[in-house]
Amino acid sequence: MLCNLLVVFAMFTLTRLVFVWCNASLYADHMSVGYLFQLLLAGLHFDRTAILYLNSWMILLFLLPLHWKENNRVVFRIARILYVVVNFIGIAANLCDCAYFPFTGKRTTFDVFKEFSNEGNFITIILHAALPYWYLFIVAALLVWVLWKLFVTPEIKLGRGWRNMLSYYVGGVILLAVSAGLTVAGIRGGFTTAVRPITMSNANQYVDHAIDAGIVLNTPFCIFRSISHSAFVEPDYMSMEEAEKLYSPIHEPSDSVQFRKMNVVILILESFGKQTMARGYMPFVEELSKKALSFEYSYATGRKSIDGMPSVLASIPSFVEPFFLTQASLNDISGIAGELTKYKGYSSAFFHGAQNGSMGFQAFAKSSGFQKYYGRTEYNQDPRYHGDEDFDGTWAIWDEEFLQYYCDKMSEMKQPFVTSVFTASSHTPYDLPERYKQRFPPTDPGIFAVTAYSDNAVRLFFEKAKKQPWYNNTLFVLTADHAQPYPVDPAFKSDIGRYKVPIVFFAPGMPELMTGVDRDRIISQADIMPTVLGILGYDRPYVAFGEDVLHTEAKETCAFNYLNESACYQYLQGDWMLQFDGEKVVHAYEFKKDTLQKHDVKERCPKEYEQRLKSLIQQYMFRMNHNQLIVK
Repeated sequence: MLCNLLVVFAMFTLTRLVFVWCNASLYADHMSVGYLFQLLLAGLHFDRTAILYLNSWMILLFLLPLHWKENNRVVFRIARILYVVVNFIGIAANLCDCAYFPFTGKRTTFDVFKEFSNEGNFITIILHAALPYWYLFIVAALLVWVLWKLFVTPEIKLGRGWRNMLSYYVGGVILLAVSAGLTVAGIRGGFTTAVRPITMSNANQYVDHAIDAGIVLNTPFCIFRSISHSAFVEPDYMSMEEAEKLYSPIHEPSDSVQFRKMNVVILILESFGKQTMARGYMPFVEELSKKALSFEYSYATGRKSIDGMPSVLASIPSFVEPFFLTQASLNDISGIAGELTKYKGYSSAFFHGAQNGSMGFQAFAKSSGFQKYYGRTEYNQDPRYHGDEDFDGTWAIWDEEFLQYYCDKMSEMKQPFVTSVFTASSHTPYDLPERYKQRFPPTDPGIFAVTAYSDNAVRLFFEKAKKQPWYNNTLFVLTADHAQPYPVDPAFKSDIGRYKVPIVFFAPGMPELMTGVDRDRIISQADIMPTVLGILGYDRPYVAFGEDVLHTEAKETCAFNYLNESACYQYLQGDWMLQFDGEKVVHAYEFKKDTLQKHDVKERCPKEYEQRLKSLIQQYMFRMNHNQLIVK
């Protein structure tokens, strides 16, 4: 039994090395041989839990004192097959994250099964995503062969007589009892009742950088620990009265505001991170950001598409788990579409060129107040376009065609309207329409070329929009769902760099808004809804976890997100960024001058920032659990 368990430990360590090799660009700037060895040793704590979960059946089978099984070839032939299958599932999960980790910034958890539950072409998506990592299939096949070859079966010869049988059963029961206790302790992470079961956040104690938690953890552990996990645990940092004094998600209008009935158009652009802009692959968005209103310090609140949509459209950030995948998604919510549709008579629609229902976008659009949804089904029914001839073969209708369709449909809507579109082409498998493959030649990584194509599609959309009668009375907002999944430049590999996205406000009929790049305020996706409503002069109270940054002092603006890889909250205000594990500040940096997070100065971090973050977390969790996301 011990030999078989040691083989699995070796396999998990090997897959961890493969993981580091596949994601070397994420770690190259700070990794050393000694530090990697330290992380590998730390990983054994988490491997122990996962391996004991996977192999508890084998421990029971090998140690259960039943004399008839000891040399039964059939029993152990079945055990060998089960051993290979069960442990291969765990090993395969680790290998899958070698490819998936750059997109999420964390080891896969149980919510991935809910995230893709609505994808009708799930197999196609998986195959397209897996093909560039063909070598992982070879590694998997070799590890299966090794598991099969190295499986050890017991050879026990039992003596005759009642004394031998008595010693066998008594000794077996004692050994089984001891092993059961050791197994439970191994799964929990310790023996005493004072030890809480080891969780993903425990990885923080072994790493110098949050991203390194992905090395220490393993995927089966993260899946097991996230089954039936409550996303919204209410902390008791302070009284609710104290919390509301520090921060309140209820936005009250000024007495003097006058509402402008402007159209609102929000473009959520797949993976349009600032690194791609810095590399010159987003020339249109870059030029627009210079003449409209944009921000030097602008951030996403999550690493996935399903994190971005609630943040942008309803000011609901992703804390612990994506909002879509929690019970709180059934709460009463009122995003920007809900507020303007219900109280100001706007017409509203959400557009996404994928299969209807994909990623849960259609459900969220409806619950947040959008009256209509236009997806691949509606696109295919429009005789002005070519239906599935414009389908990219994996995800959605090509961006160029779908954005033209988006513009056409808005011209048919009653004004004022609020709409949003979520693009899809700048996504794996990073393919392009045939007619554009020479204009946008392959890049490394491949996302640069497809983002350049999507940026051109946005340019063509604006060229068409300029000719529409609603253009000059429209507030456009451009942002990304999340940053680019493959950071290349050091500034975008840091814990905050991986969240840098553009946020642009553009109103052709409001020249006073065209102020260029704001280098003082900090803004996140959660600030988009309250800022838009502030520009419109919205005169009703509403719930939002962001701020109207244009009517907030620069020193009071902030951004926050959740580091899934290390189960930490990340908070930025003033010159400071702090990382908070739910109990204490674990790291703090003066992020504006220490862009690569080289100098941890948590002992000097202003205490009031930690208190404000605690207030935010406490009120967020309370409102999620008690269905208080609207002003009743």
